Amino acid sequence: MKTIIILLSIFTSLSAFGHGDDGFKDSDIFKTLGPNDKIAILMVHFGTTHDDTRALTIDAINRKMAKAFPGLELREAYTSRMIMRRLKEKGMVKLNPTEAMDKLIADGYTHLIIQPSNIIEGIEMEALRKEVASYRNKFKDIRLGNALLYSPEDYQATVKAIAASLKGKAKGDCVFVCHGTYHPANSTYGMLDYVMKAQGHKNFHVGTIEGYPTMDDVLRELKANNAKEVTLVPFMFVAGDHAKNDIAGDWKDELEKKGYTVNVILEGLGQNPAIQDLFIGHAKFAATHQREDIIVKKKKYENTDDIN
Repeated sequence: MKTIIILLSIFTSLSAFGHGDDGFKDSDIFKTLGPNDKIAILMVHFGTTHDDTRALTIDAINRKMAKAFPGLELREAYTSRMIMRRLKEKGMVKLNPTEAMDKLIADGYTHLIIQPSNIIEGIEMEALRKEVASYRNKFKDIRLGNALLYSPEDYQATVKAIAASLKGKAKGDCVFVCHGTYHPANSTYGMLDYVMKAQGHKNFHVGTIEGYPTMDDVLRELKANNAKEVTLVPFMFVAGDHAKNDIAGDWKDELEKKGYTVNVILEGLGQNPAIQDLFIGHAKFAATHQREDIIVKKKKYENTDDIN
């Protein structure tokens, strides 16, 4: 009966999220459950040492995901070793993804849905996909949801969500400050900027701390817009060290030196209910679809132990 309730809950919501993405095939994980099988959902976060933003982002989406998948065990894992080490020093133990999956296996779980809170398909997602691939023969079925920005529809929905959340709060031009990466996925930020402006937000600009576009690129756009006032917004899941030090510190100081009036909205993307819903949508899509390359790989190696 619990499985039936879960299925009804998921199928009711899929119309908003389960658009037939190219490269995916219909494949319902719940239909593969046997009478003695157990299924869980694992939330994977980069993590944070800041209790305030953790409560508003990571803890909040964990609770919301649990409600979206009634009857499923929900667990979490962190990927940042530095953050896990610092938390352990304070008496808070967080498992990494492999430790969390090993614990689930030991507890008798046979089916697993994993949803990361990553923003882009960069280094973190690349590493997680490899870890999940190494566990495909250890679970009867294991699924991995996509990062926030995966399909063109994701970009469009994300921009609409953040634009709606800033109404009445942002002043002047908005600068969304991202982390940035040396990974080719850094191109995500250029597309994000393009989609923002394509949706009519000519006063929205994207910058990165460690990638491209740079602060100089942002300054050029602000000058072209004749901007006088700027609102800095972290484009990160949590508003932790980067938000409080780099954005509210370095970026704010530099812009003020250039003569701009600067406001800062210290809220992580994970605080936005609409963004939370997009991640939940990705998890629901993963529960009912599989990537075609994974299906082919499973068939090819179904009688072997090597599917990496």
